[in-house]
Amino acid sequence: MTAELKHKIGWIGAGRMGMAMATRLAKAGCDLTIYNRTRAKAEPLAQHGARIAARLSDLAACDIVFAIVSTSDDLESVLFGPDGLFADGGAGPRIVVDCTTISIEASEKLRDELADRNVEFLAAPVSGNAKVVKAGKLSFVVSGSRSTFDEVEPYLACLGQGASYVGEGELSRIVKICHNVFLGVVIQSLAEITVLAQKAGVPRHAFLDFMNRSVLGSVFSRYKTPALVNLDFSVTFTPHLLRKDLDLGLDAGRELEVPMPLASLVRDLVQALIGNGHVDKDFAALLLMQAQASGITLDPENVPVSDGLS
Repeated sequence: MTAELKHKIGWIGAGRMGMAMATRLAKAGCDLTIYNRTRAKAEPLAQHGARIAARLSDLAACDIVFAIVSTSDDLESVLFGPDGLFADGGAGPRIVVDCTTISIEASEKLRDELADRNVEFLAAPVSGNAKVVKAGKLSFVVSGSRSTFDEVEPYLACLGQGASYVGEGELSRIVKICHNVFLGVVIQSLAEITVLAQKAGVPRHAFLDFMNRSVLGSVFSRYKTPALVNLDFSVTFTPHLLRKDLDLGLDAGRELEVPMPLASLVRDLVQALIGNGHVDKDFAALLLMQAQASGITLDPENVPVSDGLS
């Protein structure tokens, strides 16, 4: 462990993302204590030297506590709920770093409550999923105090390919909301053109191979190619979560007087995906809805294709 990584680190959340991220810190040799509501999910980290906390209060002696949970209500609960990190009003960590995608208003509220306790707060939502984390390609957008960001940045570097600091307050929240709105628009567009090419007679794997080699290819299009080709919609991001983020983006658009016609249409398509029972599939299952609307049935092509991560 380097001199830059000598803080005592606490971690809240061992879901798909949290577990993958905390594992990277543990393997880097960080002094790490992790809490998860279901303790068994966090226990595999013990083999990498992490301590497993029985209570959130066990993280109070840490210097920096990271959190990645599902919603703003979950985040408020783990910080200020009856059994939360700051429930007893005593001393806690100096810095809280939140990697959850929540609204600007919820983030402002939590920042104010933490400031009342002299705790610095970094809003640090992420771009990526568990497989991206394991490949070392996770990225962060961060807002808050610049000096606090500088102190935490070495840990963010351990977690992926670095962080973009965008300023004070909640600016990172709007950046992440914009990112996820774009995510929805891009996957729907990719589904439309892939189905169009297939209905004209082009195999999906051949079409996407060309797209990925073209100027329009991206980390995202390459990563989603196996799902679109072989119809493996194992969850990386659920339709419900994408709908939540599209709603946050549309709310921001209304508040800031920014028309968002594409985002609005995609929000309705994601709602249709949910209404048609695809709730347990990855959001890339929008491809199935596009095929149905186009009068074709898709079959897996069973072609080995790279996701660009390994």
